[in-house]
Amino acid sequence: MSERRNEYAMFDPEAIDALRPVIRGHRHGIVAGHYLAAQAGFAVLEAGGNAIDAGVAAGIALGVVHSDLVNVAGVAPIILYSAKTGQVETISGLGTWPGAMTPDLFQREHGGHIPVGLLRTVAPAAPDAWITALECHGTMTFSEVAAAAIRLARDGFVMYPLMASVIAKKAENYARWPSNAAIYLPGGRPPAVGDVFVQADLARSLQYMADEERAAGGDRAAGLAAARAAFYRGDIAAAIVNYHRENGGLLTAEDLASFKAAVEPPERVTVDGIDVYACGPWCQGPTLLQALRLLDLDALAAMGHNSPQALHMMAEALKLAFADRERWIGDPRFVDVPMQALLSDHYTARRRDLIRPGEAWPEMPPAGDPAQGLATVACSQAAASKGPVEAAHDTSYVCAIDADGNVFSATPSDVSFDTPVIPGTGLCISSRGAQSWADPGHTSSVAPGKRPRLTPNPALAIKEGAFAMPFGTPGGDVQIQAMLQTFVNIVVYGMNSQAAVEAPRLATMSFPNSFEPHEYHPGKLMLEARIPEAAGDTLAAWGHGVEWWPEWAWPAGAMCVLVQDLARGTISGGADPRRPAYGLAW
Repeated sequence: MSERRNEYAMFDPEAIDALRPVIRGHRHGIVAGHYLAAQAGFAVLEAGGNAIDAGVAAGIALGVVHSDLVNVAGVAPIILYSAKTGQVETISGLGTWPGAMTPDLFQREHGGHIPVGLLRTVAPAAPDAWITALECHGTMTFSEVAAAAIRLARDGFVMYPLMASVIAKKAENYARWPSNAAIYLPGGRPPAVGDVFVQADLARSLQYMADEERAAGGDRAAGLAAARAAFYRGDIAAAIVNYHRENGGLLTAEDLASFKAAVEPPERVTVDGIDVYACGPWCQGPTLLQALRLLDLDALAAMGHNSPQALHMMAEALKLAFADRERWIGDPRFVDVPMQALLSDHYTARRRDLIRPGEAWPEMPPAGDPAQGLATVACSQAAASKGPVEAAHDTSYVCAIDADGNVFSATPSDVSFDTPVIPGTGLCISSRGAQSWADPGHTSSVAPGKRPRLTPNPALAIKEGAFAMPFGTPGGDVQIQAMLQTFVNIVVYGMNSQAAVEAPRLATMSFPNSFEPHEYHPGKLMLEARIPEAAGDTLAAWGHGVEWWPEWAWPAGAMCVLVQDLARGTISGGADPRRPAYGLAW
């Protein structure tokens, strides 16, 4: 038997390396967090749309087929490469706190917590982000890219295990508001796997935007402007504002009408000759860049994949980066973020010295002071939690590459169980205020017009003349951890894209969680059970608070990645089997 297995391995080694085949193409490809969203985006590519058109189509579809974890009226941070301009840019896709928000509201009236419900609402950013991407770099109309999402909402799709599980676990939350229960608890119960799940009101909202676009006549730009106005100034806006006014919310017509997603240059670092791009410090993207800079890639290669030494280095680098996230990262319109210094050679070297072989930081390490060139300041005073780690139930991801070399990477998000559906619309307006802090001294504190510090953070890596690689994942604070490990698997260990996303992962929890109530688990290190037990024992002996996930744990993230081989003109992709992610290419 062993000889036969070796003989087969010679012909098809990937058959034993991965649960799914690597998707491969030579014209275009897409990977998304749900198979129907990937199909929606691929249909756009096949119809002649570019990567931006396809990514937007898949992103809107994710708000339908993942509406427990992604909302059409939620967030949608985007990073993209334009083949025409040769530039990478970002679209923030993140809403701001209402103008009526007062910085002391939650301290004064809610015991220092941001409550579930309308009061955690920020301006809905995803519709504007998608339309901005189409305006700047797309070729299709809103109606064309939203067609699949409208059909999936109107005619329904077959309920699948992850969504059914989330709704069942959150049934009491959904039951809190009649408008949520009517959609997510049809007949008074959570939908079962195999049921056809219909969201008729959501279909009508998207169709209304498409109809307003058609009614505008004129050119494509006028149509996109009309679709945006339908959401932010038209009947949808009126329904949102009326509901907030009647139910104690703060969002106003002015908040909606004045909202515009920011188009900004990315943050960038160079790692082993590879330019890695992330969105700005309004999200945790810079923390990924800092953690990558803290790694010694040559040392990781010598240590071997998922050896105790390699796992230790990655966990400690992540803890150091998270400590600086806690101290420094916040909306740069309100917070002085020393971005250049945080990513500088000098500061990176000082921080890297704090990674101690065979000795884990027992809690979140001290944050640094990059402006002064110091490696450490005060230790965190965050209160430790003794309860279990609460997995982040949010977010999905999509990436696309087209034949012209345009690259799209986006991480849409926002759940439907912690805030009410606006009756008649099928929409939950972004509850991303849950990632702010009631403490006015925190970098991500509440303030009118301020953006919470967002966990969703799409990324893009480019090595000139070699490859382009968009990548990302859901998972809250686990996102940058899964992204870092997948990057290392491909760049350091030479794995193909599918093997890289399937490889077992770690996740440190030794920092305050980004979600209210911001729990903190000093020293805790989660390991998937496919990591050897002996490695876990060694890490525990070094001071890590090791706990085990199952062999395949959906809280470990659901990585999606495409790799465009620029020399060969081919595209390959990987889709994480931990959730219903899939890819297609031609």
